[in-house]
Order: sequence, then C-alpha cells, then structure tokens
Amino acid sequence: MPVPLLSVVIPVYNEEDLIDTLVARCLAALAAVTPDFELICVDDGSRDRTLARLLALRAAEPRLKVLCLSRNFGHQAAYTAGLHAAQGQFVAMMDGDLQDPPELLPRMWELLRYDTCDVVYGQRTDRAEGWGRQLLIKSFHGIFRNFSRLREADNVGNFSMLNRRALTAFLSLQEKNRYLPGLRSFIGFRQVSLPYAREARPDGTLPKMSYQRLFALALDALFSFSDLPIKICLYTGLLGIIVFMLAGMYVVISKLRGVAMLGWSSLGLSLYFLGSIQLLFLGIMGEYVFRIYRENQNRPLYFVQHYHQD
Repeated sequence: MPVPLLSVVIPVYNEEDLIDTLVARCLAALAAVTPDFELICVDDGSRDRTLARLLALRAAEPRLKVLCLSRNFGHQAAYTAGLHAAQGQFVAMMDGDLQDPPELLPRMWELLRYDTCDVVYGQRTDRAEGWGRQLLIKSFHGIFRNFSRLREADNVGNFSMLNRRALTAFLSLQEKNRYLPGLRSFIGFRQVSLPYAREARPDGTLPKMSYQRLFALALDALFSFSDLPIKICLYTGLLGIIVFMLAGMYVVISKLRGVAMLGWSSLGLSLYFLGSIQLLFLGIMGEYVFRIYRENQNRPLYFVQHYHQD
C-alpha cells in the first residue's frame, strides 16, 4: 500500500450533528495541500449515529478511514490509537468539534514542508467559550507553566502537525496517564507555534469535554510533568513545623507569665485542621501509588474493534 504524504487524526465521540461538516471542511483543506492524504477519524465508542455517518461518507471518499474502538477509552487514548494507525510522512492532530479550524492545516504544512521545523502546534490567542471555563483553563496553564519541568507555551492543546521523525519519538512514550501536549513538548525537536483564535462549536452547544474530564486531564498533566503535589506536602509540613515551634514558644512564655492557656475549642479546631491536612497528603500519596500501579499493569490503552481502510 502506498504511503500517504499527509495524515490527519481526529477523535470523535457522539458528533453525528457535526461529522458531515467536519469531514467536508477537512477534505477541502487537505485538497489544497496535496491529493495524497488520509483522513483518519477515530470513533471513540460513540452511542449515536456518528459511526454510521462516517461509514456513509467513506463510501464516497476512500481517503477517509474510520478506526472504531471497542468502547469509549477517552480523548487521549483515541488520539494515540489514530497516531499509531497513521502512515503519513507528516501527521496532524485536531479535535472533532471544529473549534480548531481545519483551514489552518495548509499553513502548518507550509511551515513543515521545507524541514525548517519538526513540530507545528496551534497556540490559542482567544477562545470562544464561557468565562468560567476560560478562567479555569488559563489558571491551569499558568500553574503548569510555572511548576512543570517543561517549557510549554501558554494556551496550547492537541492541534498540531508533526513530521515522521518527531512522531516516532512521540509514539515511543508508553505511559498510560497521558497528557499529549506535555508529551509533545517533552520530545523536544524544533517546534514552532501558529497563533489562531479558537472558534465556538458550529452547532452552538457546549464542548463535549466536561469539567470532570478537564480536571482529570489537569491532574494527569501535573502528576506526570510537575513535582508540585510533592512540594505542597513538603512546604506545608515545613510550615506546620514552624507554626508548632512558634505555638510552643507562645505556650511556654504564657505559662511563665501566668497567662491563661487556650481553650479546648481552639485545640479541637487545630486537631481537626491537622487531620484534614493529613488526609489531603494521604490522597496525594495515593494518587502517586495508583498511577505507579496503573503503569505496571501494562494494560493496552485501547482496543480496536474494526479499522475501515483500503
């Protein structure tokens, strides 16, 4: 089978209302680059008619390939499945909700084609989302930038294009708790940004990724690329020791001066506070232990039910 020049990987989940527009815009954008491409849509266990629509579209366009996972494995696993299936010399990643415009793919290709860089990633200058969601995402990026061991740009996501050399390095990373923008930054190579404004979903609905999944992804990023959780435990413990020493000095001085000691209510509140801090630290340690356990289980990230290709 001939190797395509360009592959585009798009994970989709319950996107039956957008899938026709998504495929049409992607095909139009890719046709402006080269006729030698493959568009890989990864159906992440959709429960609506997303898969049926994809197969109907594939009947008219064989360069559209449909990778069906056996169930919903999550956004990052679906991306990984598509990247493993991609055969192109250059491989792009983009979300399936059309918030990342496919029309930017030719510009990414222009930056990569002359071998002046290995990775092009989209950097969002604006987001057409609610202020609450924007505030949380900006807060996460600020924390990640300041406390991670990576030099990742602000407001970047999965939207990117890599050459085969960078993709081979990217796919060599086997951890189960995956934060793809962090992994992309981790591999190094020559990376450049492409600023763009992230659009709202064309159907006017809210993004599919819930706050719960965003929070879980943020934890994956922080626990995988930052020692912030451990530093919180360490510095809080040191602060507790200092407070204990100061409180001890206060008690001794008060005793010598004949001042009445603190009451039982203050003591009870202090014990309650310390107990809560200990439970928090046990939770942080538990997160690390569980992640180590999960990595050592060596379970596959995903299972493929069927790959509709030539």
